[in-house]
This record gives sequence, structure tokens and C-alpha cells, in this order.
Amino acid sequence: MKLLDIGVLSERSGVPPSTLRYYEEVGLIVSLGRHGLRRQYGPEALTQLALISLGKTAGFSLDEIRGVFGRDGAAELPRAALHARADKLEVQIRRLITLRDALRHVAECPAESHMECPKFRRLLRVASHTRSQRRPGAGFRADRG
Repeated sequence: MKLLDIGVLSERSGVPPSTLRYYEEVGLIVSLGRHGLRRQYGPEALTQLALISLGKTAGFSLDEIRGVFGRDGAAELPRAALHARADKLEVQIRRLITLRDALRHVAECPAESHMECPKFRRLLRVASHTRSQRRPGAGFRADRG
């Protein structure tokens, strides 16, 4: 098996060496040795880095991504978690499409002022409502006696 020097792995994967060292530190990838001071990786590291990139793009945390690699470094993709993430992405996509369409309408709205545009006013209410739902404890008050 031909090992990949950290510089070669970085070049082929597009991941900076500092990130490769961090991924190794947190247990996402494993170096198989050193050539002088330079870390050496097996060719499977390229696949692991592609999976890490895909997982990050899909919104998984590094801890969640670490969980998909078995002891031998092979991917063990949790189908239920993938379905759940796909469902979350579907909701996000629908919201983004709605936002895109509303912004296009507002940009082309014939009203003299955006504040006179009913669709823009609805967009502001939705944005305000969405923001208040994201704050911890928003909309919920514990009874204090």
C-alpha cells in the first residue's frame, strides 16, 4: 500500500494540512506513520475526507460524522440519521424557495415603498416569528413562585 504524505493528501483532497492534523486529533482520520516529521496516510483517507466534506455540507457535526466511521475507518452510514437529515433539508429547501420567491416579488413590487407591499409586510412578520422561535426560551416562561 502506497502512503500519502500530508502535503499530497492536502493537495488531492483540497483540505489544508492544519485541518488534516485537527481531524486526526479529534479521531476522524488516522495517520499510519511518519516520514521524517511529515504524517503519512493510507489511500482510504481520501474517501474519509470526501465523506467528512459531504457530512459537513449536509449539516452533520464533526461528532456525528465521527460516528459513521467504524474501528477500521470504513464508513458505516446510519440510514435513519440520513433520512432524518434529508427531511430537515427538505424543510429548509422549502423555506428557502419561499424566501427566494418573496424576495423576487418585493424586488419587482410596483408599490412605492416596500413597507406598502403586503407581501413584504408578511415576509417581515414571518422573519420576526422565525427569529423569536430560534431564541432559547422564546415563547416559553417557566412559572416562578
